[in-house]
Amino acid sequence: MRAFQATHVKLRTYWVLTKPLQSGLLLTTGLAGFMSARCPVLNWQALLALTGSLFLAIGGSTVLNMVCDRDIDAKMKRTANRPLPLGRVEASNALLVGLALAWLGVGWAFALSPLYGTIVFAGLFFDVVVYTIWLKRRTPWSIVWGGISGGMPILAGRALGTGQIDWIGLSLALGVLLWIPTHIMTFNMRYYEDYRRAGIPTFPSAYGFQVTRVTIALSSLAASLAIAVAAIGIGMTWGYLRLLAVLSAGLLALAITSVVRPSERLNFGLFKYASVYMLSSMLLVVVEAI
Repeated sequence: MRAFQATHVKLRTYWVLTKPLQSGLLLTTGLAGFMSARCPVLNWQALLALTGSLFLAIGGSTVLNMVCDRDIDAKMKRTANRPLPLGRVEASNALLVGLALAWLGVGWAFALSPLYGTIVFAGLFFDVVVYTIWLKRRTPWSIVWGGISGGMPILAGRALGTGQIDWIGLSLALGVLLWIPTHIMTFNMRYYEDYRRAGIPTFPSAYGFQVTRVTIALSSLAASLAIAVAAIGIGMTWGYLRLLAVLSAGLLALAITSVVRPSERLNFGLFKYASVYMLSSMLLVVVEAI
């Protein structure tokens, strides 16, 4: 019984390293990209393969990021209680798990389709090597490269469904990339002192809060337009388009209000709503395709 409990605790600890909510949101975008293709061979086997390969690749990427950032996490109050800074998991063990998950995910992706595998690998490479290892500690503009990696799952899903990279897939990926600043920069402002303490350059620290708020508003507008263009391209019906318009209006209203009447409460509300907006938009794409 004790052995079972110990194993359960260890598995839960490693599960935390994959950041389930963040990984789940990215996985949802990948599923939406695949469903947007209205693939004629759509079946549970294809969905299972897509889900499994993407989850492994995204989870492995996230674990590897946690290993690379463990010294940063130890300096930030928000992240100091994560498993690696607390010593609940050895960095060497986490590294092996991250590499194993990433290898299995990318390998499975290549087995499904060379194009799909290439895009999945590109997302992992941009996330771990370009964003986390190379640029995150050097420039606030690293967020752009992080956004590119964030847009890869939906592009990969679309490519798996269509067999090619088309303008709709690129528009969907662009929508996610442009959504990233709304999601991340609001977080940067909320935990400004944490990032400063850890020595991580962010837009608020480099350009000030007001410039960051304007950037968020412009990025939110561009993200909404990109996703709307893609929705029209896949043939989304008028009813669902209206729902998408309502979701976009809410995002823009919060972003613009945060520029005109900034407050910490509104900033955090925008951060929360940004996730709701992306998840809801992706679910609309999925429901439309069913």
